[in-house]
Amino acid sequence: MAACCSSLATAVSSSSAKPLAGIPPASPHSLSLPRSPAAAARPLRLSASSSRSARASSFVARAGGVDDAPLVGNKAPDFDAEAVFDQEFINVKLSDYIGKKYVILFFYPLDFTFVCPTEITAFSDRYDEFEKLNTEILGVSIDSVFSHLAWVQTDRKSGGLGDLKYPLISDVTKSISKSFGVLIPDQGIALRGLFIIDKEGVIQHSTINNLAIGRSVDETMRTLQALQYVQDNPDEVCPAGWKPGDKSMKPDPKGSKEYFAAI
Repeated sequence: MAACCSSLATAVSSSSAKPLAGIPPASPHSLSLPRSPAAAARPLRLSASSSRSARASSFVARAGGVDDAPLVGNKAPDFDAEAVFDQEFINVKLSDYIGKKYVILFFYPLDFTFVCPTEITAFSDRYDEFEKLNTEILGVSIDSVFSHLAWVQTDRKSGGLGDLKYPLISDVTKSISKSFGVLIPDQGIALRGLFIIDKEGVIQHSTINNLAIGRSVDETMRTLQALQYVQDNPDEVCPAGWKPGDKSMKPDPKGSKEYFAAI
């Protein structure tokens, strides 16, 4: 397999990337950082309020329709795919969570690599915290369920995952990665995309990191908590760095002064 998660200094060449030592030569692709995004996102169309008073709809981005790229404000593309969970093969259908749970859906490049297991195990170690927020976690890569199973059965101290508390989904057809706009076509793997999907199936948050940059579970948790807060309190918004217990803000000229006066 190509090594997707090593440092920039060793994994990336501006013209051609050589396979790293210790990686089986079976894969024809070496892994270099793409110079341009996998897909260009279309601009958001913001719903407008006819008055200057604070309205929740004025602060909600809504994408145009089913033909738009899957970005914040769109319904998440559904999928039905094989996955590994509790060392068994199962099927996971995204739409099964609609009306029931929030979903953290994250993509990673390849099994048996380096940065990837640090992210995957970090989410598993914090799974109980997400569960308390009525949130499921789903990991996705282009590897087969057999590769996922072998990695789960490998001890963490040997670069494996050990038992995980959430499913790892197989996207061997690359259709899921493509539908979420994170597929790197010439390398056949996904960027580090992460999407927070609400109980209505709408993407409310997305981040996409390049291959060498791991993600923060703390920031994912904070963003999820902020999302749930504003959905429960539609007349309020969360300022920079907001965490539960912090002061929120009224999104109007008069109400916002109360926040600014208090900080």
